[in-house]
Amino acid sequence: MSKRPLAALAAAFSLFAPLSAEAQQAGNHFWSGDWSLTLGAAGLVGPSFEGSKDWILKAQPIISLSRQGSAVRFSSRNDSPSFGFVDTGVFRAGLAGKLVFRRDEDTDDTLKGLDPVKFGVEAGGFVEVYPTDNIRIRGEVRKGIRSHNGVVADVAVDVFDDLSPTIRVSGGPRLSLASADYFDAYYGVSAGESARSGLPRYDPGGGIKSVGAGAAITWKNTDKITTSLFTEYTRLLGPAADSPLVDRRGSPNQLTVGVSATYRFDFTLD
Repeated sequence: MSKRPLAALAAAFSLFAPLSAEAQQAGNHFWSGDWSLTLGAAGLVGPSFEGSKDWILKAQPIISLSRQGSAVRFSSRNDSPSFGFVDTGVFRAGLAGKLVFRRDEDTDDTLKGLDPVKFGVEAGGFVEVYPTDNIRIRGEVRKGIRSHNGVVADVAVDVFDDLSPTIRVSGGPRLSLASADYFDAYYGVSAGESARSGLPRYDPGGGIKSVGAGAAITWKNTDKITTSLFTEYTRLLGPAADSPLVDRRGSPNQLTVGVSATYRFDFTLD
């Protein structure tokens, strides 16, 4: 995995920093106050790229930033980094975004001859609703910047329960949709790509990208240290599953299994 995304992370978080009403009323800078920075990593076994039939071992960074006193009732490793500026306890909304890592023939030999997907960002917003105390429904809509020109919408429902003060189990269904521009970047095959790769030309439209389900067991080891065991299954559909890249060289069935660990740093800025 490239180290450039980590170097660009600070810039990416600037997308998620709207001015708070409290800071404006107090005449302070936005960054004034008590903050929590959570850092960690996930080690997982999963497809080398979305649509691949080959599994690889890889690592992903986990980073989140939030004000102290605005604790999130539930979070999932699938959530994009976000900054909520509306929070009623039952309803949350705000900005969301994620880094998009480069995908090219170095990622997997089956991508040879296809144009690379550049490193970039998906930026947009999120909405969360808690219909009951132990159910969260979250939706995100993100627009690609540099990596692709498409729009992606993700919806997840999670049911969670605390088996003890330190152990939580959770899981639920997933749904993802995308525009034609997104599918073209990841699953389309142009005339030039067809000549180089040997795959037939393919010009996808928009639609449902995938359905699936995820589950996790989370341990709160200390007040600041959290570890988790998770698994996710995704079934590619529509324009993604119909792509010759997936149909001929990959698989619509995507399974990921992994573990993660995070540490929370609390600090104050004037």
